Amino acid sequence: MFGRKHNPGDPASGDPFRDQPTDGGGEGFSGDSAEFGGEDAGGAGGAAAALEKLRAQRDEFNDKYLRALAEFQNYQRRAHNNEKEARQQGVSSVLGAIIPVMDHFDMALGLDPTKASAQQVIDGVKVIRAELLKALQSSGIVVINPEPNDEFNPGQHQAIMQQSAESVESGRIVSTFQPGYVLGERVVRPAKVIVAP
Repeated sequence: MFGRKHNPGDPASGDPFRDQPTDGGGEGFSGDSAEFGGEDAGGAGGAAAALEKLRAQRDEFNDKYLRALAEFQNYQRRAHNNEKEARQQGVSSVLGAIIPVMDHFDMALGLDPTKASAQQVIDGVKVIRAELLKALQSSGIVVINPEPNDEFNPGQHQAIMQQSAESVESGRIVSTFQPGYVLGERVVRPAKVIVAP
């Protein structure tokens, strides 16, 4: 029993590696290592692809942001220019309506005071006033000029004093001291009126 030699090639020797192929075992182990290495390479490649995709999306979003910013700045510039142009057109329209009034003033001032009567001066002032009122109305301005016994409207009228008057009810307008003006829905100046107590 103790004198028996161990023979690797003998089936009875009990060699545990006896049935293992000498040329295939190593290859099987190395094949597993290659497989694991392939998974690592594939994971790194997938991460690189994902990173490249994120960079492409970042560049795309950045480009869209820059385009939107440029469009908004252009919109602001156009809006400012349009507002400026509209203001200039409005001023030009009012100026065009007032220029004839200035012409009437120049004609009145050019009269010879030794030859013009008081009535001619008054008539000239009336013409100028009518021309100016026409210019204001062409610009959308409405005159507030209430009649006696009209109802007092605190939104358009300003009571400067109280005074009794025949045929005028209490709290109603007796007379207009100074007319007011309205532009659209905005009261530019309320009419100054006298109200019955």
